[in-house]
This record gives sequence, C-alpha cells and structure tokens, in this order.
Amino acid sequence: MACRVINKRRHMGLQQLSSFAETGRTFLGPVKSSKFITDEECHESVLISSIVRLLQSLDLTSAVGQLLNEAVEAHNNTYRTGTSTLLFLVGAWSSAAEECLHLGVPISLIVSVMSEGLNSCIEEVVSLQVPVYNVFDHIDNTKTFSGLETFSVSLYPFLQIPSDTSLIQKEHDLKDVASQPLTIYSLSGRPVKSPTLIRSQTNDEIDKNTSQNPQTLKNSLLADTHCRKSILVYSRHFNRTGNNQWISKPDGFLEQHGAATPRTYRCNDLVELEVGLSHGDPSSMKLVAEAIRLQYRNASVRQGSCTMPFMFDISRIFTCCLSGLPETFSCVCRGYITAVSISSTALIKELQNQPIRVVLIEGDLTENYHHLGFNKSTNIKTVLESIKFQQDSSEELWANCVLQVLIKFNVNLVLAQGNVSEHLIEKCTQSKRLVIGSVNSNVMQAFAEASGAVQVAYITQVNENCVGNGVRVTFWRSISMDVIDSINRIAIMLKTEGINLVTVVLTSLVTAQMQIKEDRFWTCAYRLYYSLRDQKVFLGGGAVEFLCLSHLQILAEQALNKGNQTCSGWLHNSSSWLTSSVALYRPTVLKCLANGWHKYLSTLICNTASCSSEFEASVLIQHHLQNATNSGSLSTYILNEYCKLNSGIFNSGISSKLEQIARVYDVVTPKIEAWRRALDLVLLILQTDSEIITGLGHTQINSQETEGFLFL
Repeated sequence: MACRVINKRRHMGLQQLSSFAETGRTFLGPVKSSKFITDEECHESVLISSIVRLLQSLDLTSAVGQLLNEAVEAHNNTYRTGTSTLLFLVGAWSSAAEECLHLGVPISLIVSVMSEGLNSCIEEVVSLQVPVYNVFDHIDNTKTFSGLETFSVSLYPFLQIPSDTSLIQKEHDLKDVASQPLTIYSLSGRPVKSPTLIRSQTNDEIDKNTSQNPQTLKNSLLADTHCRKSILVYSRHFNRTGNNQWISKPDGFLEQHGAATPRTYRCNDLVELEVGLSHGDPSSMKLVAEAIRLQYRNASVRQGSCTMPFMFDISRIFTCCLSGLPETFSCVCRGYITAVSISSTALIKELQNQPIRVVLIEGDLTENYHHLGFNKSTNIKTVLESIKFQQDSSEELWANCVLQVLIKFNVNLVLAQGNVSEHLIEKCTQSKRLVIGSVNSNVMQAFAEASGAVQVAYITQVNENCVGNGVRVTFWRSISMDVIDSINRIAIMLKTEGINLVTVVLTSLVTAQMQIKEDRFWTCAYRLYYSLRDQKVFLGGGAVEFLCLSHLQILAEQALNKGNQTCSGWLHNSSSWLTSSVALYRPTVLKCLANGWHKYLSTLICNTASCSSEFEASVLIQHHLQNATNSGSLSTYILNEYCKLNSGIFNSGISSKLEQIARVYDVVTPKIEAWRRALDLVLLILQTDSEIITGLGHTQINSQETEGFLFL
C-alpha cells in the first residue's frame, strides 16, 4: 500500500510560495486581468497589471515573501519580461516539491532530480529555436509601420483551437468591404501571401545572402552550437500521410525534406518578428516598432557612407507619460521630451526657434549638495540665533552665485541629473533660463555627445569649454490647453543636430492606466531587444512548455521501467542504498516536475478563453501528449502542427482566410532564466525549511503532534 506522510507544521515556506504565486495567476499569458489593490489603512486603490506591481503592493514582510520579491525584482531589472512565468512556476513547483515530500522522497533526491530534469528540458528545447538574421537588411525607412494593423495574431497556435470562428470570419469580411483583394505588404513594399511561422528561402537565396554579407552571417551562425548538433529523425506519426522530416542543419536553420526542392526556414522579417513578440499587445509593439525605425534612420544619417551594421540601442529610448490626454496623442519623436510646469509656458515661447547654450550637471543642483565622498558629517549641528533667516540668506546667496555663472557664459538651459532647488528654478525662470532636473544619465550623455558639452559635478566648475551649443527648445505639439496633462504640466521637446535620442510619449485619459501602459511598452521593447541580441527566438504559444512536459513524461516512463528492473534485482545490480533510492524515486520527482508544466499550460489556455475549464484544457493537452508520444519525435510533431495551422488541418471548419494569422515567438534568454530562477528559489526554500525551520527533529516519527501517516 502507498504511504503518504502528513505534517502540517513542516515546510511552511513552500506553502507560502504557493499562496503568493496564486495571487498572480490571472497575469499569465497575453490576456491579463487587471487588479485593484486597496490599502486597508488609507483606503486608497491602485490598478495593477503586472507581477512586479503586484508584489510591490502586497505585504511581504515574511522571509519567504522577501526572497520571492527579490527574485522577481532581480529578473525584472535585468530582462523586464518573464516575471509572470517566474511567479507561476514558483507556485507550481512549490506544490510539486511538497507533493514529493508527502510521498516520502528524500530532500536531497528532490533537489538533484528536479535540477537534472530542468537542465534536460533546457537542452531539449534548443530544437525549437528559430534563428533571427538580417532583419534590418530590407527595412524601408520611408514607410510607417503597419504590420500590426494588417496581421491577426494567433495567441496560442499550438495549443489553441479557436472556439468562435464567426468572429474571425467577421473581421476579415469587414476588411473586404472595398471589394479589393487583401494583400499583406512587407516594409520593402513586396507583397507577402502570409506571415508564415519561419520565413522560407531556397538554397540559391541563402547562397546569395551569404555572398552579400558573409561575415555577419558567420557571426550569427556561431550564436548557438546546439542547433548544429541536434538532428530530428522521421516522425512515425506523420510518415503515414507524408514524408516530412525536419533537420537542423550545420548553419543553424531548420530544413524540411520530403518535397522536390528542400526548403530552409528562418526569421528575417522585422515585421514578422515584431508581430510574433507582441503577445496580444499590438498598440505597445507598434510604438516600439516606430521607435526602432526612427533610431535606424538616425543611425543612417549619422553614419553616412559607413557600412557599420545597425544595432538596436534600447538605452537611448525613453518614455514621457502624460495623463489626462487622449490615447491618440501617443507617438514617437526624435529628441528628448519631458514635462515641465505650466508656469514655464511664457519662457518656452521666448526660447523656442533659436539655438541656445546648455550646461550639464552630474548630481543635484542644490546648495547643500556635495559629491559622493565629500558630504558633511550628519551628526554635527550648529545652533545659532535666527537660524532660519541665515538659511534663507545662504540659499539666496548661492542662487545668485549660480545665476551669475549662467549669465557669464550666456547659458539658457541647465540639465541636472539629480534634484534641483525650487528657489533656483523660480529665480532662473524670471531670468529667462530653463532648469530641468531628474534627467536620465543616458540623456545627459546624448546631449554631451551632440552639443559638445562636458558634464560637471558643481556649477562652479563651469567654464567656456564645458558649455554645449545648438540645443533647441520647443513645445511638443502646441501651446493649447489640450496638451496640458492632469497635474498642470506641459510637454516640451529638446533636441539638437545629430542627437541619438528617441522619446515615446504615452498618453491616457485614465491616470490609473499610465503605469500599466509604460510597463507594457517596456516589456515589448525588451522582448524585441533580447530577440535581436540573441539572434534567436523560441516558437511561442506554449510550444516550448509543451515540449518540456512531453519530454519529462517520457523520461519518467523510462526511469520507471529502469527502476523496476533495478528494484527486482537491486542486491546484485546496485552498489549502494543511494543508487537504488534514486532509481526508485526518480519517476515520482520527474512526474511532479512535469505536473508544474501541465498546470502552466492549463492556466495559459484558460486565461485566453480557449477552454471553459481546466478539465477541458487538460483533455486538450492530453490529446496532444498522446499524439506527440506516438509520433516518435516530439520536436517533429510540434513543428508539423505549426505548419498545418494555416492549412486548416488543426483549425477544422475555419475559413481559409486564416492564412493571415501570424505566429507567436518567445524570447530565449529571459524565458530560460525565469525557469532557472523559479526552481532555484523553490529548492532554496525547500532546503531552508528542512535545515532551519524544521530542524533535526523532523527525522523522528513517533510524535503524534507533528507526524502522521495516511495509507492509501
């Protein structure tokens, strides 16, 4: 009979992780349900739609909560995407580890087998990587980005069976009202039949591209060594109806054989990549697309005849949030856009349309500011009579000194990286000089490069060689009351010749949505950034997670069969008790780890309304698991299912116009790192509970208060 260990007092950390992770369940996937978080003390509410904002609003005073928050913040600060996956897998694998404990699996085996299983999954999913090459070769900088308006995105093409085909049919019928054939055009103006999952090219086209830019292609091919070694064999499941075979060639491309002419697949279309990475948020990705194209044009102007390859520089893209304005005002502009007080309107009118001189201050622009290492001791105080009068007098003298420096060098614009004295701002405004504080360090560097200014720590260090020239100040749109935001600020634009800055203006009539819009924009921007940096993406829509689930189940079955053989003759075949224990418990741990992926996929499908219940989602997943297992090659099965999506085989009864549906991609590095961080956190809490919270007493089973057994 099976024995299940029950202990309510043991491993509270795993239970807390599961509880925290449950709060972010609705944030998994592209269809997110926003939450209102209410403060019990002041009864103020905040609208959130991301895991980071959720954890910032929760009470995480416990040790487990702090570790979870630190793990999520560390991942978000690095990648800005993948936090929903991280939090959900933390909860799913916490439950899996707890289940293993209840089944009596030793902690050391849980740690080793779970780590081994995840590493095996990471090696397996290499077969679903799609190389990304030369996406900027055919970019047309005279056209605006319209791909997201033309393409429809199938959020989960592999696991989703659309339940309402009438909506899709109606959408395409509306586009056909003009009785003109619906044709998709790429940025270069060439018609495209359908945005296929991976752009196809013949061998002649590849040889042509190689001859044009051999060094770039060579460097790209060295990005992933796993693709050059893995070879996919024939699928027994699909060999009955067709002779399809996917082979990962030495150059990193996925090639399909079985036709008269072999076809090689890769992603080399920027629009296709942007659509695939939008994940149900086309408005944010459209702004990212416009920003990258504007940056491309700026780079082309600066380089001139130079043939340096263009690199997407996300550090030179900034956002300016203006609440209370219609969303149609959102746009992308060259230069630096920021919001200043409406009281500066008259000053901006006088300064616009004329080149002005600028000074850049590295730190704060206040009287008491001292550079790091030169701050006064905080525990020394001087008590004098009428001290307030002397403080006011001291600040006035300092402000007059600053103003004299600006007048001496004819400076009308001051940008400070830190805080700025309010008294100084008022005094400079009266003197026709604009002072702006809290400017990003990358913005300061961009203005230094373009205007020739040199950043200084103190205003007293300013000399003629430190002052920049040629900066222009103007209103962002107009001086009408329509562009004044909800807190009486007006947006201005600062730019100069050759500046490498792009600002994305985000507007919304609802103030509570501004943080959400900004977070979503940066999520899309970093997805595109890491896909271009890694030069590869995953097949999205749950394909990677499905492959992990299938792979772990196969490993569990193999371990179970091997374990039965070992246990039947372990006295002869096993050299130690530990060896037999690993063989005995490995299938259990692998199945529990696979259950985490199963929960992930079920929640993913339910959140996108593809299935009405988790039971229905589980049935759908089991159906694909059975087919994938029977096929003999998991990767081949997934790739063939993706290829059949547009042909209507996987979407039976749906209009043939589904060829307009675009595919989904996932970033590689952030996703894999989210998996690793999630498992590392779970195993850390597991071992901490065992060594610190539970103590050595957990090995004793004779205490009726803390221990019990349930026979199944």
